[in-house]
Amino acid sequence: MQQGRKPSWRQEGAPRKPTNVSLPQDLLDEAKRLNLNVSQACEVGLQKAVSQTKNERWLEENQKALQQWNEWVEKNGLPLARFRQF
Repeated sequence: MQQGRKPSWRQEGAPRKPTNVSLPQDLLDEAKRLNLNVSQACEVGLQKAVSQTKNERWLEENQKALQQWNEWVEKNGLPLARFRQF
């Protein structure tokens, strides 16, 4: 994916696929009473779950590099610290 571009599933007019989802009856009843669009609410929730999982996996995959960088900065200071104006 190129920087600045949304994934295809987030773009306006992205292809959609009908999917069955099992939800607790009381939650579905409450959503209907509140006139919520259940498909839209599920999509938003799924988008958040996907984003959170991707972030967690990135942190796990890059934990060693982040730790090494932090250790380097502790030992050597920030690389461009002399140019800071604050």
